[in-house]
Amino acid sequence: MSDISSFMRGLERRNPGETEFHQAVREVVETVMPFIAEHSKYKEAQILERMTEPDRIVIFRVTWVDDKGQIRANRAWRVQFNNSIGPYKGGLRFHPTVTLSVLKFLGFEQVLKNSLTGLPMGGAKGGSNFNPRGKSNGEVMRFCQSLMIELHRYIGEVTDIPAGDIGVGDREISYLFGQYKRLTNRFVGTLTGKGLAFGGSLIRKEATGYGCVYFCEHMLNHVGDSIADKKVSVSGSGNVAIYTVEKAIQLGARVITMSDSSGYIHDPQGIDLEKLEFIKDLKEVRRGRISEYAERYPSASFFEGERPWRVPVDVALPCATQNEIDESDALTLLGNGVLAVCEGANMPTNLEGAHAFGAAKILYGPAKAANAGGVAVSGLEQSQNSLRLSWSREEVDGRLKTIMSGIHERCVSYGDRGDGSVNYVTGANIGGFVKVADAMLAYGPV
Repeated sequence: MSDISSFMRGLERRNPGETEFHQAVREVVETVMPFIAEHSKYKEAQILERMTEPDRIVIFRVTWVDDKGQIRANRAWRVQFNNSIGPYKGGLRFHPTVTLSVLKFLGFEQVLKNSLTGLPMGGAKGGSNFNPRGKSNGEVMRFCQSLMIELHRYIGEVTDIPAGDIGVGDREISYLFGQYKRLTNRFVGTLTGKGLAFGGSLIRKEATGYGCVYFCEHMLNHVGDSIADKKVSVSGSGNVAIYTVEKAIQLGARVITMSDSSGYIHDPQGIDLEKLEFIKDLKEVRRGRISEYAERYPSASFFEGERPWRVPVDVALPCATQNEIDESDALTLLGNGVLAVCEGANMPTNLEGAHAFGAAKILYGPAKAANAGGVAVSGLEQSQNSLRLSWSREEVDGRLKTIMSGIHERCVSYGDRGDGSVNYVTGANIGGFVKVADAMLAYGPV
C-alpha cells in the first residue's frame, strides 16, 4: 500500500487539480502495483510512471462564427497518450464539462481498453468545451471545420484516428471528415464512425451498447446464468444507452429504467422495442427530454433530478457518464440484491462505489472491458477502410462478439480470485497493462 500511496503522491504533484485523472490512475494502480511487485522488470523500467505520462498533449483555440455573425472561441485538446501497440485511437468529446483532466482520464483508460481488444491500437482522447446542444447545423459545421484546420496536422490513418464520443455523433463526424478530406486531398480512414456512404462500418453505432451486453452475458454465463428474464436498469438515453437497451431486450431481459440529465423514467412493464423506437426518435431526432416517455406511456413514472439506482433490479448497466454511481448508490444496488453491474459509460462508478462492488464479489464489469465494443468496431472500420471493402452486418457483429469474448477470457485469466469468483477490475487492468508494458520494454527507454 505504501508503494501505491507514494506513486499517487508523485502523480498528483505532477498533475495538480486533475481529479478525474487521479481517480482513473488510482483505480488501475491499486490492482497493477502488486502485479508489478511480482514482476521486477516492469518496476526497473519505470513502466507505470511512463505509462501514466502522455506522449504529448496538443491544446489549441477554435475560433468560429455563430448564426448572428458573432465571433466565438472555444478551447480544444488532443491527448495522444500511448502508441506502443498501434496508432493512437480514441474519441472526441464536445461538452462544456470537457477539461484536460477529463481527457487525460479518458485517454489513459483508452490505452488499456484498446489493448484488451487484441487489436493494434494505441490510446488517445480529445475534444472541446464547445456545447453542440442548441446549436444550428450551420454553427456545428463551422465549429467542426475550424477545429479540423488545426487538428488535421496531428492525425492520420497511421498516426492518430479520432472517433465520436459524447456530443460528437454522425453529424459532427461527417463535418470533421469532410473538412479533413478537403484540407489533405486524401480519402483515408483517419476518422471512424463515418457514414456508411463514405467508409463507415455497419454496427459501429450500436457497438458500445451491444458490446456491453455481450460482456455482461459472458459474466453471467461464467457462473451458469444468463441475462434472459432479468430485470435491468439502464442509465442514460444517448447512443450507448439506446443500443444497450436494444440488445438486452433482444436477449430476453426486461429493461425498466432509462435517464437523462433531467431525471429517470421507471416503467415496471418494461421498455419493449416499440417503446425504444419512441426513445430513439425523441433523443436522436427531436432531441427531447426523457420525461416525455412518461407522458406518452401511462405505465411509466418520471423522477426529476434523480438517478435510477434505487430501483430494485438484477442487473445494472450504467451508460450515461463518469461518476454517476457513488458509494451510496452502490450500497443501495447491493442492498436490493443486484447480481451484476456492467459499465457502458466511461468510469461511471467512483472509487468508493467500485470498492463496494468488489467487496461484495458481485459480477462487476469495469468500463475498460465492458464498453470496449465501440473502439473494437472502430478498429474494424479501420481495417475495412484499409482493405477498401465493407463487411456485412452479420460479419461485423460476429467479430464484435469474438472480441468481447476474448476480453472476457483475458479478464478471467488475470482476475481469478482462486475461490471460483473473478475480480474483473483486476483482470481488466492487468490484462490491458501487460501487452502495452511488454511493448514498451521491447523498445527500450524511448
